[in-house]
Amino acid sequence: MGLLKTILIILLVYYGFKVLSRLFAPLLVRFVAKKAEEKFGGQFGGFQNSSQQRQQQKQKEGETVIDKMPSQNKGSNPKVGEYIDYEEID
Repeated sequence: MGLLKTILIILLVYYGFKVLSRLFAPLLVRFVAKKAEEKFGGQFGGFQNSSQQRQQQKQKEGETVIDKMPSQNKGSNPKVGEYIDYEEID
C-alpha cells in the first residue's frame, strides 16, 4: 500500500508541476525578456540616442549618407584558387 501511495504522490507532483509550468512559463519568459531589454537598453541607449541625434542634425531631408566606404581590394583570394567555368554534358 505504501508503494502505491508513493507512486501516486510522485505522479501528482509531476502533473501538478507540468500544469503550473504551462501557466507561469509565459509570465517568466516575459519578465526575463523585459529585464534583459532594460539591461541592454541602459548600456547602449545613451550611445545610440546621441549618435542618432547628431545624424539628424547633420542630415537634411532627401540627402544620401554613406556611413562606410567599400574596400578598394576587389581582387580574388589567392587561397581559394582559380574559378573554372564548365558546362554539363548529357
